[in-house]
Amino acid sequence: MGLRNFFDRIEPNFLKGGKWERYFPMYEMVESFIYTPKTVTTAAPHARSYVDMKRIMTYVVLATIPAILIGLWNTGYQVNTAMETLGASGWRASLLEGLGIGLNAANPFANFMHGLLYFLPIYITTLVVGGIWEVLFATVRRHEVNEGFLVTSMLFALIMPPDAPLWQVALGISFGVVIGKEVFGGTGKNFLNPALTGRAFLYFAYPANMSGETIWTPVDGFSGATNLAVAASDGYQEIIVRGGSWMDSFLGFVQGSIGETSTLAIFIGLAFLLITKIANWRLVVGCLAGMIAFSSLLNFIGSDTNPMFNVPWYWHLVMGGYAFGLVFMVTEPVSASHTNMGRFIYGALIGFMVVMIRVINPAFPEGMMLAILFGNVFAPLIDHFVVQANIRRRARRNV
Repeated sequence: MGLRNFFDRIEPNFLKGGKWERYFPMYEMVESFIYTPKTVTTAAPHARSYVDMKRIMTYVVLATIPAILIGLWNTGYQVNTAMETLGASGWRASLLEGLGIGLNAANPFANFMHGLLYFLPIYITTLVVGGIWEVLFATVRRHEVNEGFLVTSMLFALIMPPDAPLWQVALGISFGVVIGKEVFGGTGKNFLNPALTGRAFLYFAYPANMSGETIWTPVDGFSGATNLAVAASDGYQEIIVRGGSWMDSFLGFVQGSIGETSTLAIFIGLAFLLITKIANWRLVVGCLAGMIAFSSLLNFIGSDTNPMFNVPWYWHLVMGGYAFGLVFMVTEPVSASHTNMGRFIYGALIGFMVVMIRVINPAFPEGMMLAILFGNVFAPLIDHFVVQANIRRRARRNV
């Protein structure tokens, strides 16, 4: 009650005519973060719902928690295993040893804490730098700071390599927020996913820090290919020959970006989003159908020179960023299609494109990032044709 009274007492200073009027976005950001926004519709028609923007964004962040927990453990596990093998060390390892935690890959807590030391700097940098841009644009435009950035910052941090240079993290989130969203008017008006926009910029601007065999387990002297890279060069069967398995990929015991390795954890988040109706199931079904249909077709065609033709759909599902993109990027409501039929088509287009890029383009074995951005660009066109088709069908019905 005391905190509520404090906000009510200082609020007039931030309203129009108040001495701190220009700083209203910052006041509103803090106040709405703690309490439910007080904004209501003032003109008919009125739509009453308990689901506001703050609740939606909170639910999405909550859905990422399983992927975060497994990702932190797996990052630490990969690093601790490599350090034990090579006898390497680093400031994070020294800090943990100073705290009495050590570098024992068999100790889940030691793995989790080591992974946390990689994730926190990336997330804090993303939150601070991206938040500054959000507040700056909100202040200039004199509107509220939207809660959507909480999701953007979390997703961007989770799709970064564990030891990405922090200045590149700051540059990437700046590009994603400013070029991917704010130049189009801010949250709700962007046609590209901001987190993926920033990640794509870093990939093409600084490819050495965003891809390759040395970035996923950041230990000096360690080099290891991801499952996608192995499948692209030697076939997916080689993953098993090297001691891996489909189940390892499904559970998240493989190299990769912090939040993308565990398909199981990601699907737990998906179940939460579907139950709460934050994610639209049509987008998920469409993306899965497109991926399964096209990969199965390529399996049937086969190739003697390109081993990716033989990768079955269930391996595509657990490799790279497909599952994470499916759950947290494809279902993003602003940049996706908005008609029901359009959602099926949009999802299927992304599912088709990710396999197309992974299989047909040997220079870029991942594919999910570009496939989603490609789908973002075509989403308005898809909705346009769906709406026009509905209009023509109704016109024929009324003749």
